[in-house]
Amino acid sequence: MKISIVLNLLNEKRHIRDLLDSLVTQEPPFEIVVVDAGSWDGTVEVIREYMKNHPEIHLYHHPGSRGESTNYGIMKATGDAIATIGGDCIANPFWLRELRRSLKEYDIVAGRTINIGYHAFEDLERVELYHRGVDISHPSASMAWRREVMDAVVGFDPWFVTAEDIDLNFRAVSMGFKLTYNPDAIVYHRTKGSFRGFVKQAFWNGWGRKQLTMKHGYLWSSYKPQRLLENTKSFWAVVRLVFALLGYLCCKFFEKPPYKTPAGPKPRRFKLLFPGR
Repeated sequence: MKISIVLNLLNEKRHIRDLLDSLVTQEPPFEIVVVDAGSWDGTVEVIREYMKNHPEIHLYHHPGSRGESTNYGIMKATGDAIATIGGDCIANPFWLRELRRSLKEYDIVAGRTINIGYHAFEDLERVELYHRGVDISHPSASMAWRREVMDAVVGFDPWFVTAEDIDLNFRAVSMGFKLTYNPDAIVYHRTKGSFRGFVKQAFWNGWGRKQLTMKHGYLWSSYKPQRLLENTKSFWAVVRLVFALLGYLCCKFFEKPPYKTPAGPKPRRFKLLFPGR
């Protein structure tokens, strides 16, 4: 099974060498489809250096939301499956082999993401969301989908600021596709290196969770209250929760789904306070 690794990048010069070094040694067959979303820090130049010795790397330029840019990469991909990983991540040498192994029996596979960096952020766990008994909140920093899944759901919804991966998994599971978790498909993810970056991420994650409820309706029953309480025991977990709730509330009052408001100006967002992409 040929796997297309689709990278959606914006200003990742600091990390892109480590990421590409970890990808070019993966088990073949694979290709690396890089979509640059408008980098200005030298990311593209580094990628072009790697392309000289690695013909499996293909570079495209397509600015837009994370979902929009990733969809462009999926359109250019030629593999039997699509895998995604974050620009600030490092793949374990057996990452692709493990994803491929799980894809033989399942339609979607989520790998294990290990946070590395500032220790206070390393132990923070994501807020899980369940749909039809399946955890659909695994981050796209380590995931893979069969091509027929992407064709059926028509890719990521470009409206989402974050949580576009959760939305895609929600729709795929609703269609009957099977999702599994493989803890041996490991990706190492760098945590945010500053307080500003940490709270900015929390804010937009909260915004994305509200977008999910705006699109799919009431979802609070899909969260596990006990897990939510377990994830808020540390000081940093409380800080993350506060800013996530702020993002959730801001989205509630300042965002509207484009498919409900086809005409009129684009809803205002708090990009001066927490500028997104």
